Amino acid sequence: MADVLIALGGNVGDVRATFQKAIANICGMTQAALLARSSDYVTPPWGDEQQARFINAAIEIETDLDPHALLFTLHKIEARFGRDRSKETRWGPRTLDLDLIAYDDVSIQKPELTLPHPRLFERAFVLVPLAQIVPDRLIAGQSVATALAKLPVEGIERLPDPG
Repeated sequence: MADVLIALGGNVGDVRATFQKAIANICGMTQAALLARSSDYVTPPWGDEQQARFINAAIEIETDLDPHALLFTLHKIEARFGRDRSKETRWGPRTLDLDLIAYDDVSIQKPELTLPHPRLFERAFVLVPLAQIVPDRLIAGQSVATALAKLPVEGIERLPDPG
């Protein structure tokens, strides 16, 4: 079983409800065990800043799927929730974004998949939720908490956990 970190994001529709359903889909479609789930965080948009704020979260799962099969499944789940990667603007609005952040300590450099995620250490909106659930996890030789300490976190607000 592989220990996998996945980042969730979105800024279109009822994102928090989408996250709940998407996590259920991830666990069901990958036969994964959910080990941890962060709180949801409101975050400023990244890249294209002229859009609504995002909601971001992170999960840790355990799965037997290989990284490529897992990525394929994550893309299928995004499509179920209305995301069409072929028609969207890079870093633009989206109903659901599922990013494969880390898969055990695997390092992959292929056009369709880079692990760990190549922009992980630039993105506080990914590191803040990860630091809540796996602060000491080493990714590319660096702990999540140490990586987060190097970035500004202005504008990132933890949302209250749902009822």
